[in-house]
Amino acid sequence: MDLTTTYMGLKLKNPLVPSASPLSESVDSIRHLEDAGASAVVLYSLFEEQIVEESEALDHFLSYGTESFAEALSYYPEMEDYKRGPEEYLDLIREAKAAVDIPVIGSLNGVSLGGWVDYAKRIESAGADAIELNVYYLPTSIDMTGTEVEKVYVDIVKYIKKNVDIPVAVKLSPYFSAMANMAKQLSDAGADALVLFNRFYQPDFDLENLEVVPRLVLSTSYEMRLPLRWTAILYGRIASDIAITGGVHIHEDVIKGLMAGASVTMMASALLRNGPARIGETLEAVKVWMEEHEYESVEQMQGSMSQKNVAEPAAFERANYMKVLQSWQPDPSGRGFQR
Repeated sequence: MDLTTTYMGLKLKNPLVPSASPLSESVDSIRHLEDAGASAVVLYSLFEEQIVEESEALDHFLSYGTESFAEALSYYPEMEDYKRGPEEYLDLIREAKAAVDIPVIGSLNGVSLGGWVDYAKRIESAGADAIELNVYYLPTSIDMTGTEVEKVYVDIVKYIKKNVDIPVAVKLSPYFSAMANMAKQLSDAGADALVLFNRFYQPDFDLENLEVVPRLVLSTSYEMRLPLRWTAILYGRIASDIAITGGVHIHEDVIKGLMAGASVTMMASALLRNGPARIGETLEAVKVWMEEHEYESVEQMQGSMSQKNVAEPAAFERANYMKVLQSWQPDPSGRGFQR
């Protein structure tokens, strides 16, 4: 059974890659991921705030509104609270590259050009096999247009690609008015891969203390439907590879992602819940499924259920929406939903 795949020009032994998470914060943990069967690993993210915490731009955003809301600054974690700073991050890359045989992908999380280019080059010099740009940008200005938002992303990709030689992936959000066109713009700008999608963790309200608080909720397989749909739509229409992240928990999720057109599927929540051993269990189940359904390779499956290859391409557009709404029927027993 041939599970090999190619992602951003990197030949991988299988399509299962741990995405950025606390599981890649130490060399020992990265070794455990490799031993469990991971074909590559995306390191936890180095945040722009850690690189340029005293820059004028950051100072503006952190101090904006503090005259009215004195507690605003306290919402941001102190930079020393992070386990590793920028220099320690580079050391981790060097140590990980010396300790494991699988590709090590650095992750930068931010939004401005600033220190990104410098650290992208330093991540490359430290030995990373690729870089994932995790562009977490929430445009809250009512004066900022969609075109301006798109330009932020495209400019970052172009600028980074001009300054590094290793592959560059872009982890982006689904919140674009023209997602397909945005994907094409990023691909044309040089993105070697698109990672669909960034999970925008939403703030919650603490009603007892009247505070806005962060609250982590791990994903479920249901969340995979959104990246699955867009992967199937984009496959074969852009030059960039596609990775699915968010909602990959079991072997069926991996198989669906490959059939939609993904080169790799990325796990985080499933590994945080079940430990690195989940990788090997999932890969073994993928092999069994492939054998039962007479598939010999990942390449044979990839894109087989993408929009351009299915018998009913409209299933990925309005037709699916209409069929879902029509699928509801009242339960004669009065207990609620019936298929």
